[in-house]
Amino acid sequence: MPRSLGATTLQILAAVRDGRSYGLDIVAHTGLPSGTVYPALSRCSKRGLVRSRWEDADVAEAEARPRRRYYELTSDGAGRLAEGTARMAHLASELGRGLERSS
Repeated sequence: MPRSLGATTLQILAAVRDGRSYGLDIVAHTGLPSGTVYPALSRCSKRGLVRSRWEDADVAEAEARPRRRYYELTSDGAGRLAEGTARMAHLASELGRGLERSS
């Protein structure tokens, strides 16, 4: 059984699912530092949760910027995101119930 995904990885996968397709866009959307996002994207790619492709160099050159690496959620990544989101929702619910009992 694969290891559960952490909140940061789930946040990054959700950003990719929602159309944030390159690193700096994911950084801006999530508010996470690039030193967190890029290594997480690399791990997700190695695990088969996302796939990536480099944009055409001509496009980047025409826009006078570095090439972007675009990310796309795989079907495995979508499934793991759904599982992780459900797990986090359950944990939040349990935490809420625990807090209500202690009040």
